[in-house]
Amino acid sequence: MSHYTSELIQPFLEYLEIEQNRSPKTSRNYELYINRLVDFGQDPPIEAVDDELVRKWRMWLSRFKDIHGELLSATTRAYHLIALRSFLKFCNKRGYETIAPSHIELPRVQKKQISFLETDELKRLFDTIPSDTLIGKRDRAVIALLYSSGLRVSELTNLDRSHINIRRGEFSVRGKGQKDRTVYIDPTAADLISVYLKARTDNLPPLFVSYGGYQIVDQSGDFKRLTPRSVQRMVSNFARLAGITKHVSPHTLRHSFATDLLRNGADLRSIQTLLGHSNIATTQIYTHVTDPHLKKIHNRFHKGIAAQ
Repeated sequence: MSHYTSELIQPFLEYLEIEQNRSPKTSRNYELYINRLVDFGQDPPIEAVDDELVRKWRMWLSRFKDIHGELLSATTRAYHLIALRSFLKFCNKRGYETIAPSHIELPRVQKKQISFLETDELKRLFDTIPSDTLIGKRDRAVIALLYSSGLRVSELTNLDRSHINIRRGEFSVRGKGQKDRTVYIDPTAADLISVYLKARTDNLPPLFVSYGGYQIVDQSGDFKRLTPRSVQRMVSNFARLAGITKHVSPHTLRHSFATDLLRNGADLRSIQTLLGHSNIATTQIYTHVTDPHLKKIHNRFHKGIAAQ
């Protein structure tokens, strides 16, 4: 019996959640991407999603503009195809006749240049943050924790006070794919978090709360948790005040954390675990950013044949 593609989206999303343990964000994105295929093909039967339809859809995606009038990036178009592959695998498992997922060839996407901060830049960034206000104490704790632990910004903003063990300097966090991992913090970050928490007069659960308008409770009576967007603005603002010209985001601090580990002799497998990467290939990007550092080491310590 033939099924329209749209009829299989909800079972596919349930499959992602239950069997694949994918995050709600991934499911929402995949739903958006497959619905774009449905809209383009006018909801074709799943058997009609063939090589030719996919070819035309890829061409359409390359010319598609979002709500801001911007073309989709090559990376975003690749994510559409990754979602389609996953959707076709699901359909195959359920007995529907479709083209083989392997027929969906992914484009080569140029990797973004990794940006990280040097030691002097980190110090300048941190020195711009005031230490005599509650917001300043919070911001110092946020940035110290990001750099000390390598947390993703979403992982940081989801933390509650009860999640973190300051005395032991370690705690568990749930990252991408709903996977738990242990993260560690240095004594400086632990002290700054303690200073911030002692300065607070509330007993609200979030580790970091928003003080927009000096109100930490919204109109519904719920607390206002610090958002990833707020942290992005915070980091960018302090980087600008510090005179750092490169683009700096919370993820830059995560890159800086990993780069510092690698430069000081940590192995890639350990860094992979600390960052919560599911694939070692993702962690290997840091070998490229340390190439100039390794060259300096080579020039300094390797004498060459003529010097023997």
